[in-house]
Amino acid sequence: MKRKTTYNKLLVAAIGLLTLSACEKSLDEVTYDKFGETSFYKTPEDAKLAVTAVYSSLNPDGYAIWGVGYPSLVAQSSASTDEMVCSWGWPGWERFNQLNLSETFPGDALFLFYTRLVPAITNATIAIDKIGGMNMANEALKKRYVGELKALRAHYASILYNYYGPVPLRLNAAEASNPDSRPIPRPSQQEMVAQIEKDFKEAVEALPKATELTGSDYGRFTKDAALMGLVKLYMHEKRWTEVITTCRTLMTMGHSLQENYADIFTYANNGNNQEVLFAVSTRMDANSGNLWLAHALPGNYEDPTGKALTQWGGYKMPWATYDKFDQADKRLERLLAKWTLADGTVFDARANNYIGAIPMKYSIDPNATGENHGVNIIVWRYADVLLSLAEAINEVSGPTEEAYNLVKAVRLRADLGGLPANLSKDQFRNKLMDERLFEFWCEGGIRREDLIRWGTYIKRAKDAGSTFAKDEFRYWPLPRKVIDETNGIVKQNPGYN
Repeated sequence: MKRKTTYNKLLVAAIGLLTLSACEKSLDEVTYDKFGETSFYKTPEDAKLAVTAVYSSLNPDGYAIWGVGYPSLVAQSSASTDEMVCSWGWPGWERFNQLNLSETFPGDALFLFYTRLVPAITNATIAIDKIGGMNMANEALKKRYVGELKALRAHYASILYNYYGPVPLRLNAAEASNPDSRPIPRPSQQEMVAQIEKDFKEAVEALPKATELTGSDYGRFTKDAALMGLVKLYMHEKRWTEVITTCRTLMTMGHSLQENYADIFTYANNGNNQEVLFAVSTRMDANSGNLWLAHALPGNYEDPTGKALTQWGGYKMPWATYDKFDQADKRLERLLAKWTLADGTVFDARANNYIGAIPMKYSIDPNATGENHGVNIIVWRYADVLLSLAEAINEVSGPTEEAYNLVKAVRLRADLGGLPANLSKDQFRNKLMDERLFEFWCEGGIRREDLIRWGTYIKRAKDAGSTFAKDEFRYWPLPRKVIDETNGIVKQNPGYN
């Protein structure tokens, strides 16, 4: 496996940017197209470039990982649950929904997280070692860069773990730098979880709080975001006591619910960490834009301001899921069942045989000129802290008054009251299952993680009529190339042989 290619290309691109700026300041000739241990990892600017290269894997092209196309977490997660279907003809969409998974899935879609994030983790490992060995006058900055890399490595490893189970990761820098290193087997579940936890905890110790960042640093990992990464890991593992402890820590760090739900997903909200714990910064003039509206908005939608938009009209929320919402729920402002056309008439999507409501989610970037918008993509936010804490309390102690109040806080923002009184533990959990759908639809793979945790992921597909879904399909298959090139040292996930 060639592990250095992506890393080198990213660094060359980043160094090229430095070349352009250097030409404006000096006429001295400096060669930037060749580098090695004698020409790189020498200055704070080199260290920043290396960290930036690892961040670039969050949203490399607007489509993958935290982008919004079929190679993304949002699309694959949502399409494999009850929150999204797609009206385009690509056969992968229906197969996602039916959990009709195989090594021959269309477009290598099931392998993309693996093929993109395993190299990113290798790159992070190399950069951690190199930056850790640098002599930097600003030790605090050096510590922070290493902390960011460990948080990114943990985040990427968490995604891989959620979709593939334990995967082999190169955590030794010398081996990571050597494309001829011997293949390593998959770790145990305990080993994988321990490594993710270790990286996030070390990042927590090294990183500043979100309130300590300047605006130009927004989108970088903070202590708050690393703690939320731990919450997500502990929720996955059902380590309820640690969920409770970590959520309580986050509740002391100055975050709160934003007053209006719809405002969270706006261009004007970029850089606001009141509720947002971690977001992927986007630019409408770069490949790392937010293309959600282009994927979701139908061609006949008219922006009230008259702004021209790119509208491909694929993503929908099935009516059966839409109908679970209370029609008084303000969160429906971002789910369109009806909209006004250019001639002033109201278009009813259900009456016109649309397969679902339009999950608009994000607002329009007023500066956008095409499909790329610069509205930041939300990864984690404070509402998840409150609802995760409520769930963990219920699992440990049943529906206490505190658990009720945590859910009520989220529901009040949606103009809804609290949950019914005197619910049993199971009833409270069922209400939480719905509440998390209403709050986090089409956000960051949350629905898939939730259904797996509750043991209903495969059941949902079977109840929807799938004859393909198997219990093993909670995990995607590993690329066959990995199995073959390691001569079977790396084993395929069950159900795909």
